[in-house]
Amino acid sequence: MKSKEVSNSSGKAMLIIPEDSDDLFTLRRIIKTDNIVVSDTSRVIKYEKEYSRPDRERVKIRVSVKVEKIALDESIDRLRIAGTIIESNNSLVPKGTYHSIIVQIGNNIVIDKGKKWEELDLKLLKSNFSGTFVIVAIDTKEAGIAKITGTHLEIIPNIYSGQSGKYYTQGAKNNPNIEVFFEEVYLALHNIVNEDGNYKIIIFGPGETKRRFSNFIIGKKSSYKDILTVIDGIDIAGEDGVMVFLRSPLLKEVMSSSKISFVSAILDNIMLQVSRGEEKYVMGFREVGEAINFKSVESLVFSDSIFKDLKEEQIINMLNTAETYGANVYAVDSSTDIGLRVTALGGIVALLRYQLR
Repeated sequence: MKSKEVSNSSGKAMLIIPEDSDDLFTLRRIIKTDNIVVSDTSRVIKYEKEYSRPDRERVKIRVSVKVEKIALDESIDRLRIAGTIIESNNSLVPKGTYHSIIVQIGNNIVIDKGKKWEELDLKLLKSNFSGTFVIVAIDTKEAGIAKITGTHLEIIPNIYSGQSGKYYTQGAKNNPNIEVFFEEVYLALHNIVNEDGNYKIIIFGPGETKRRFSNFIIGKKSSYKDILTVIDGIDIAGEDGVMVFLRSPLLKEVMSSSKISFVSAILDNIMLQVSRGEEKYVMGFREVGEAINFKSVESLVFSDSIFKDLKEEQIINMLNTAETYGANVYAVDSSTDIGLRVTALGGIVALLRYQLR
């Protein structure tokens, strides 16, 4: 999440750009009723005509809305903010009318709280986890590319070389097809990686193809060469290779600074305690809520599945209370194996500072 204090606002207003699904969860926790949200949006305008049906046109506008309702959309990758318009840059959209703003990943909004931001809200804006990771699982037949931001996984469909057999037997110079294949993979990589962004590219797969592809990128004189990491230990390419990597111990080694690695370590700790019969953990909404009331929660992980069975406001209040009492709270979504693991454990789990019973 990118955030910056608005000039001359005396700490009352922040410009915010959510970068992944986790950031939308965070915004849901930050924005309160009566806050002012400023955003570019659109609205359908009706033009009344005599003796004919009214014409409709969707126009782009910039409005300031006093928040009355806020909720995560069913898709989870959208946040809906509704309220009364108090400022508009279009005379056809007057003040006092009701409007809904849809916030998606990459949108920018300004949140004005009318007073200096509270410590908890500022804490939620900050993240100790570094950037985005791009994974390339490649061999001579196929390549899988995935982007991980926070705990959100985006996978590009496999790219195929058209080569039969497991390996090319000759070098790249005698096999122009490998160069064509590498070029296709490089272009797909280029489409999702911003060279100016905070990225790290991880390449793996069977044989030497991973290193040959790394050298191909370096030969392009691309700035990507400074963020490349080639690893051994996973001999599967394509989407299957990506999924194997996300479940392997290498994840924590290579992506130690990532949120997905940190959350994975929490879940592994809980599973270890289960096998040993230890009880410095709780699972499920009721038990986690009780542990929060005792101020015993050290780390809490929840998945988007929890919103399907419980009231959103109830969940948000519990999470904010946990954070106020010093717990570290992490959201995960079900696009990754980690999100599915949390869902299987009741949608919410927590490590405790001490055993409750």
